[in-house]
Amino acid sequence: MNGSEPVPTLEAAGRVLSADVVSPLDVPPMNTSAMDGYAIRAADVTTHGNRRLPVSQRIPAGHAPGPLTPGTAARIFTGATVPPGADAIVMQEQTEAAGDGVTILHSPRPGEWITAQGADIRSGSVILPAGTRLTPQALGLAASVGCAELQVRRRVKVAVFFTGDELTMPGEPLKPGAIYNSNRFTLRGLLENLGCEVSDFGIVADNLDATRATLREAAQAHDLILTCGGVSVGEEDHVKPAVEAEGRLTLWQIAMKPGKPLAFGAVRRGAGSRAAAEPSAPSAETFFIGLPGNPVSSFVTFLLFVRPFLLRLAGVQAVAPRAVVARGLHPEQGGSPQRVPPGPRQCGWRSRSVPEPEFGRADVHGVGRRFDRQSAQSCDQCRRNRALHSFFRVAELRPAAPAASHEDSIAIFRERA
Repeated sequence: MNGSEPVPTLEAAGRVLSADVVSPLDVPPMNTSAMDGYAIRAADVTTHGNRRLPVSQRIPAGHAPGPLTPGTAARIFTGATVPPGADAIVMQEQTEAAGDGVTILHSPRPGEWITAQGADIRSGSVILPAGTRLTPQALGLAASVGCAELQVRRRVKVAVFFTGDELTMPGEPLKPGAIYNSNRFTLRGLLENLGCEVSDFGIVADNLDATRATLREAAQAHDLILTCGGVSVGEEDHVKPAVEAEGRLTLWQIAMKPGKPLAFGAVRRGAGSRAAAEPSAPSAETFFIGLPGNPVSSFVTFLLFVRPFLLRLAGVQAVAPRAVVARGLHPEQGGSPQRVPPGPRQCGWRSRSVPEPEFGRADVHGVGRRFDRQSAQSCDQCRRNRALHSFFRVAELRPAAPAASHEDSIAIFRERA
């Protein structure tokens, strides 16, 4: 996906860098004090010599000091510039101040409690590489080297629509056989959290012509068309044949439950688009992903497939979810879950899939449970257990030898910051 723009650093949260951020300066830009105390020459304070020094100056943070007169101390505060001539800081807890002088109760080493210039960041170093999704802490890092604006990739443009004659929006009367369109709220929120520009085409009737017309319209000015429902094998599922008629379908159905009827492909852009003059170019098509209509299925497949795809479109390099390994117990086992080693490869353990009946319950340190059914109760459990951005991969871990207790490992995938 091409295109970038400069944005103020204060408004860049969630955006993706299109160019490296290079520090124009050292951080800190000068030697600074790491403590409230006194700046001295270490040679002026010896074990058996005079430890009382006159205070020659006071240095708050943000003020330029004068050179330190030999045989004197300078009152200094955290973050203030160390005066020329001083080579150590003695924290105030190791001193006794009286009148215009201070008694040093500690023999410092040269460099003690001094943060050297460039200790955190060196001038000319890359502090944020291109492809970084900007978190609040990344913005703070950019601001610390004086970046008032950042060059970022343009936002991914996503067209989304939902199929099903049974769908009704909240606030409207619920007719016999109808259900409320909860997927619209979930997917819109997920897309907006990723920083996408979302065009919502609403609910499209279960009609092949209407579906094809919406696909053609959505393809004109978007990077991705995301649909929900209509990708299975029923007589009223028109998304698959519509995409095949308006473009190409590269993938249909995956070996996963919930989420089997996932579709991926592309829709041709029409004669009115700028890319139409170059049909062979990638920009002549708009990517397409079709999600199942079941709320749990659409949610899980979005996290597994759509989210990393969108992040990669936006220019993010690291798009794989991070895994945290926890342990679940089988019904025949008592006690509470215990911590497991980092992973099977590091422990010499092997992994195999776990049959459904073998799984039993899986309490993950009281956080949540695996959901065996694609039900509203599962969605509610997901919400109440704060697992909205979590899903589970199950594997049985056994020591190579000898055999140990029967325990499952659950890897909980959470969205990156």
